[in-house]
Amino acid sequence: MADADGHADRRRPRDGRGRVRRPDEPGELAFYPWLLLACPPAYDLATGLVAPAGPAALGVTAFAVLYVLCVALSLRGRRPAAAVALTGLLAVTFALLTGTGRHWFHLAPPATIACGLVLRGRAVYPVLTALALALAVAMWHTGASGEDVSLVIWGTAVGGLVVSVVLRLFAVITELREARGELARAAVAEERLRFSRDLHDLLGHTLSVMVVKAEAVRRLASRDAGAAARQAADIEAVGREALDEVRAVVTGYRGRGLTAELAAAREALAGAGIAVTVAVPAAPPPAEADALLGWAVREGVTNVVRHSGARTCEIRLEGTVLEIGDDGRGAGGHPFGNGLRGLAERVAALGGTLEAGGEDGFRLRVTLP
Repeated sequence: MADADGHADRRRPRDGRGRVRRPDEPGELAFYPWLLLACPPAYDLATGLVAPAGPAALGVTAFAVLYVLCVALSLRGRRPAAAVALTGLLAVTFALLTGTGRHWFHLAPPATIACGLVLRGRAVYPVLTALALALAVAMWHTGASGEDVSLVIWGTAVGGLVVSVVLRLFAVITELREARGELARAAVAEERLRFSRDLHDLLGHTLSVMVVKAEAVRRLASRDAGAAARQAADIEAVGREALDEVRAVVTGYRGRGLTAELAAAREALAGAGIAVTVAVPAAPPPAEADALLGWAVREGVTNVVRHSGARTCEIRLEGTVLEIGDDGRGAGGHPFGNGLRGLAERVAALGGTLEAGGEDGFRLRVTLP
């Protein structure tokens, strides 16, 4: 899909900034019909109202060719060449306007449309102002009426400005579409990151418990077959629970809550030979805080079981402050692994803080608002 889209983008025409032009944006054919305004001068040439006819006919032909070049080069992203063509177009236009016949001023609107097409942004305003003043002076020298002068100046200003504004609106729409696509891709990336963190938190804890119980099975196998069998059964139960938790994560479930995690923490710590003291209020915290505190207990106890080498562990919840401490080897200068970084991001998302460290034992402190 990406390759196909990429090849399609390379084949599509691009706008003046090099972006791929969308199918609903105006193309070259939207601007060519304005050349029909050259019909009155062509009629003057055909009926012999202009003399000498040869140079005038050559000028009208040059006007049409330069206008087409302005449209084609600008919409194909070749802005420098389009600017050269526009300069030639304006020069030919004013050369023709010095001829006789008021119908020749019908050439002004296409010239201003070309200005709005080639000169996008702020540059179009001074150019259109200068062009309107020059047209007013040229028409005044030919004896045109005030009504004709005002109509031509109005058409000059509006033609160029409308084209410039419309093209700018299409450019903004294109930018908004691109921004929407980037936001969608960022949301997908964020969801993938969340999913990977959830799997790490869930499986890291579960696998740590399974490793501890497997070590117990190995120690007890030669001495107490019954105890070893019970530990093996626990491994099976933990494995089945892990499968259920992975399925829950896949369906968007974020955690088991504080009570369930405390029960799992007591079992994991007891299996690792670590005495645990738990002091939490009887009333459960709010739902969102309950899920996050459950994650904190899971991550903190996982670290105690896997890294601390501790003999005792204390879990205490006072208000919205959760502390997990042990008497093990401490942080060792590297308190934050992947699990703690993910937990810190979750805590920060709720406006809380996370502190972790200590040399005489490790202490994890989560404070929620």
